[in-house]
Amino acid sequence: MSTTEREIREQSPVVAVKVNPDQEKATPDLDEAPDGGLRAWLVTIGACCILFSALGFSNAFGVFEEFYLRNQLEGESLDKVAWIGSSGVFLQFLTGSIAGPLFDRYGVWIFRPAMVLYIFLIMMLSVCDEYWQFMLLQGVLLGSVMGFLQFPAMAAVSQFFNKRRAAALGIAISGSSIGGVVIPIALSKMLNGSSIDFGSSVRIIGFIMMPLLGFASMVITARLPPRNTRLFLWGAFKEPKFVLLTLALAFMLLGAFTPLFYIPTYAVSKGMDVTLASYLLAIVNAASTFGRVIPGILADKFGRLNIFAFGGIASSVVIFCWNTAETTAALVVYSIAIGFSTGMVISGASAAFTECPSDARDLGTYIGMGMGFSSFAALIGPPVNGVLVSKYGGYTEVSIFSGVMVLVGGLVALATKIATPKGILGRV
Repeated sequence: MSTTEREIREQSPVVAVKVNPDQEKATPDLDEAPDGGLRAWLVTIGACCILFSALGFSNAFGVFEEFYLRNQLEGESLDKVAWIGSSGVFLQFLTGSIAGPLFDRYGVWIFRPAMVLYIFLIMMLSVCDEYWQFMLLQGVLLGSVMGFLQFPAMAAVSQFFNKRRAAALGIAISGSSIGGVVIPIALSKMLNGSSIDFGSSVRIIGFIMMPLLGFASMVITARLPPRNTRLFLWGAFKEPKFVLLTLALAFMLLGAFTPLFYIPTYAVSKGMDVTLASYLLAIVNAASTFGRVIPGILADKFGRLNIFAFGGIASSVVIFCWNTAETTAALVVYSIAIGFSTGMVISGASAAFTECPSDARDLGTYIGMGMGFSSFAALIGPPVNGVLVSKYGGYTEVSIFSGVMVLVGGLVALATKIATPKGILGRV
């Protein structure tokens, strides 16, 4: 090399730097998830415990509603009491639109204070005896805190899985179904079959949740570093796939929660014993455990949008058949069918929204925003159905309204595939 060339190279501002291989390995790979391993499955089990305590408690509202109408809120209309449960469901999804982005930006710290507050509110619920108190505690406050528990948990699970993400989410969300079995049976037994009063019954449920939430706080972690961009990703609403999925879930939520609110009341109207009618809710949630795990496994093979759309269409068919269940045996079979089919809706939606972001660090934001903006449907669905029951004195109109709404949601979910590269016939 000549002296002139050497001088030019020394004066050049471009400096070649050799990257240490160890430094390359230290850089987080945002594309590859472990898809298993001890840490990933511990996060999944922890999320299952959170969903048991949060959405599982929400799924037990049918037992609370039936008890309130006979005791503390005797004389209140069915649709007025239903506003308590629908407000809780609405707010737990709405606050997810904030909790999801906060998790992506700040990590797991956001749900640990929420756990302490959640248990405190459960204990406060046990001393309520007036409508406004139940609305404030069970509807507004508990519903809001639930969103800060379940959406960060689902986002954490999504970070650890890619190819098996739908299956892992199904297992995590099955915690809500298991909680929906244990909590209604325990409450019904204590409230209707023992001398334990309402306050003590609710506090016992709170004590059951404590070790589960404590375990979850220790094992749930974030795999990816936090993103430092703005909190909300408003550009998601320019993506046709995300918008259509949000619209599809909104239609489904107008009718999918109807059985969880009204099947015990419907069974009592058909002459079933109150305690046995409360057990129907447990049967619904037990069946939804399989409806969330099995379709989740199939979604990873046959496509997450396909299973989500199928879940909506299948649920609508079952809801249309509501009035055909009149005997005890028929009600049990119907509870199994409606539990399995509607179980695909929430787990299917969670998995479907993970198809939208291109950066895995945005998973919590997309899940939270999608479910949050569709939650307005969950607010108005049960009370509207309550008005239909009060006006017409039966459940025919309820099954027609709810069935049509869920069917439209399933068809919109199916149409979402048009916005994907594989098209309407693709396995996506």
